[in-house]
Amino acid sequence: MKLGKVYFVGAGPGDPELITVKGKKIIEQADVIVYAGSLVNPSVLADRKPASIVYNSAHMTLEEIILVMEQAVKKGSVVARVHTGDPSIFGAIREQIECLRERGIPFEVVPGVSSFLGAAAVMNLEYTVPGVSQTVILTRKEGRTPVPPGQSLAELATHRASTVIFLSTAMIDEVVQELTKGYPLSTPAAVVYRATWQDELIIRGTLADIATRVADSGIEKTALILVGDFLGDYYGRSELYHPGFTHGFRRSKSTPEGNEA
Repeated sequence: MKLGKVYFVGAGPGDPELITVKGKKIIEQADVIVYAGSLVNPSVLADRKPASIVYNSAHMTLEEIILVMEQAVKKGSVVARVHTGDPSIFGAIREQIECLRERGIPFEVVPGVSSFLGAAAVMNLEYTVPGVSQTVILTRKEGRTPVPPGQSLAELATHRASTVIFLSTAMIDEVVQELTKGYPLSTPAAVVYRATWQDELIIRGTLADIATRVADSGIEKTALILVGDFLGDYYGRSELYHPGFTHGFRRSKSTPEGNEA
């Protein structure tokens, strides 16, 4: 019998319409679905086959997940391993991929819209504002899971880049304490709870008061912390569309047009 295949699918940030067309088709065709039930909106599974078997990986260990995949693929089944956002960002897919490789199980990764992009969309933000920041840092606070040397929030804060902090809202006081070793207290900050979900909530402030605002809201999980001057009012004009800036597709207004097609 022909082997099936495992697809790691990014389900997007929450809104079921923000999954990719390819990801949606895979879920619709899958015989077995293993989804991160604590984070993925169940609505993205709404159009699955009635006969498909669904597992919630929130209640499973890595070994149990791999066993389900292996058994299904050996029967020729299509497996959709559905992660929140994009599976490459805090998705813990590397260990799953290595297990599949060891067993000779075919797989493919289908990207998705990360929650940090969903957060920018609902707040009408640009992370890479000209003259403000051209660097985006995606990170997390050290907790039960450590971070490598040189990657603490305090060290990353010295870059004053646009920073998005995952999985850390419950430690907001400690987060602020570390960030202020690099950012001034006046730096704009925001916490976005369940971006693009129907119950999303946006809390705005600065490093001076964001922890208090978050504590008052009661939010502790499924939220992102955004920090940096990209959240502020200042922005520089992009050179890309400046009339005096030329590139391969547009000449300066002061340069005569050529006969290019």
